[in-house]
Amino acid sequence: MAQGRTRRPPLRAGAPAPSGGVSVVVPARDEAERIGPCLAGLASDPDVAETIVVVDHDDHSPTAAVAEAGGARVVVTPPLPSGWVGKPWALQHGLEAAGGAVFATLDADTRPLPGLFTALARELEDGADLVTAGTRFVCETAGERLLHPAMLATLVYRFGPAGAEDSGSERAHRALANGQCQAFRREQLLAAGGFTRTPDRMTDDIALARSLAAEGWRIRFLDGADLISVRMHASMREVWREWGRSLSMQDVTPRRWQALDLLVLWLAMALPLVRVVARRANALDVLLAAVRFALLLPLRRVYERRGIAFWLSPLVDVVAAGRLTLSTVRPIRTWRGRTYPRGGAPRVERPQGRVRARALARADAPRAAQAKSSSSASSSLTASSHPGHHSRASSGEPQAP
Repeated sequence: MAQGRTRRPPLRAGAPAPSGGVSVVVPARDEAERIGPCLAGLASDPDVAETIVVVDHDDHSPTAAVAEAGGARVVVTPPLPSGWVGKPWALQHGLEAAGGAVFATLDADTRPLPGLFTALARELEDGADLVTAGTRFVCETAGERLLHPAMLATLVYRFGPAGAEDSGSERAHRALANGQCQAFRREQLLAAGGFTRTPDRMTDDIALARSLAAEGWRIRFLDGADLISVRMHASMREVWREWGRSLSMQDVTPRRWQALDLLVLWLAMALPLVRVVARRANALDVLLAAVRFALLLPLRRVYERRGIAFWLSPLVDVVAAGRLTLSTVRPIRTWRGRTYPRGGAPRVERPQGRVRARALARADAPRAAQAKSSSSASSSLTASSHPGHHSRASSGEPQAP
């Protein structure tokens, strides 16, 4: 947490538009009711060259119609193959369909403001290879404002504040990313294999960031609260169930680090205040409890609404630590009505053509051998993305360049 004294400033609007344009891809499955504010924000930004909404082939809501009405180009993915999780499958199709020099991804429940993408592009020009932004959280209910900040604090205790030093190969195993808002150089990401690097990870954003950092990419996580907000959940119960599912990052974190993270959370964050309330605290407990309440001061800027529940959120740190412990011991691999197998899922090879050739050239020998052994599964990604089969747009459907 001491890194907060020297962290980079938050993202600000006002940067010049990047040459080559910005393509924004929004993966969406059953998001018809939530995607409207995201599309409106993108439509109001003159620096967005194209908006692509990638809709799942078995979407059960009129997401595609809402996206088209909002001015987006719609790409419909083919059926999900074995070895893939839905979001990276959608993002890979979006990456191959995009044409801008800067490739950005947003979640459907985000609310971007003009200036966001030029700010992200400026960071790419400043030496970052992947820029990811923390958002401002919209928590409408008191229950959300009580539990959500406690869960957010677990990230600070484990990884430090947004804007700290860039992650690189020396700390790739601790790199952090926020899949709600990311930006890359499109050609560079294509050359690295795109989202085919980590197709079967539930915590796909962090898995990709760590995979790229291990190859020397500079991962930059910045505070974007002034330029993007998100309405993640509708209730305290959803915060517990949905965010608690992914915050442990158990599918991308070695077990020894999982154990150390939980130890830090319980000893430094959750238990000191319990001991203070129980009148069994020593001086260290009092100090740690004071630090925890002091953390609310910088965290307050990332919440649109706070109220008394926000300021009392340290009282439920035990609940947050318990939820992360539960999801570490009993991980959930169900998301949006799909259940994915635990580990050992067959991986598909990277797309054919120039993307695959560049990716394999960068990979080491074991990775190249693994890609070769799974060549038959890979062809589904590019072959099934022919414009005549899966696009609502007239051209530019995902296919290997």
